[in-house]
Amino acid sequence: MRLYFRYLSILFKSQLQYRTSFWLLTVGQFFVPFSVFAGLYFMFDRFGQLREWSFFETALCYAIIHMAFALSECFVRGFDAFSGLISRGDFDRLLVRPRSTALQVLGSQFEFTRFGRLLQGIVVLAWALYKLPIEWDAAKAATLVLMILGGVLIFAGIYVLFATLCFWTVQGLEIANIFTDGGREMAQYPLNIYQKWVTLFFTFIIPFACVNYLPLLYLLGRADGDPVRYMLQPLAGILFLLPCLLVWRIGVRHYRSTGS
Repeated sequence: MRLYFRYLSILFKSQLQYRTSFWLLTVGQFFVPFSVFAGLYFMFDRFGQLREWSFFETALCYAIIHMAFALSECFVRGFDAFSGLISRGDFDRLLVRPRSTALQVLGSQFEFTRFGRLLQGIVVLAWALYKLPIEWDAAKAATLVLMILGGVLIFAGIYVLFATLCFWTVQGLEIANIFTDGGREMAQYPLNIYQKWVTLFFTFIIPFACVNYLPLLYLLGRADGDPVRYMLQPLAGILFLLPCLLVWRIGVRHYRSTGS
């Protein structure tokens, strides 16, 4: 972890060399998601409810998944841009260093400007929590934190999985955006508004429901049965990430240099 934080420090200082550009990009990232949130607001302004969900309940769902996505874009960006290391032959240098390749790729790139997007999610989260009559306690606060962290782990797992494919394809595959950007857009609404097969896929294959929809029912007092089951659902993010890291190790063992 000392090496990881060293990576953070070096890249943060390098990005601050152009302070004006850094802050303009950060501000831009703050305003980019507003078009999506504005669409959400005007839809509820026109129709009132989405099934049984109110605007602020959906806004809470929106804020959690967008915060998780912003954090993953910031701290797991190395895997998202991994194809560049393969095509340039730079991954060879990582293999001869006495540290985990996953850690080195993770620390190869950070996008600190994504904190602008994170701040927008925090603003929406604070507004939604202020308007919703949630009776807070330590368990619910911990569940909210786990929901965000679990979402980060799921997005990280997707980045790792599609980065691994670069060992065979060299170039990155745009299909990954279906599950990252598309997953974010889909999970910003409660999953029970979709058809059943969509809900099943995003519960048992890519478990966005476990870090957003199901624990959200517990926060809003809609959970049926043992609330502990709903509180622990975000841990599915760990269960999703671990196989992805295993696939990564398999990919590393099968890596053949591009010769660049």
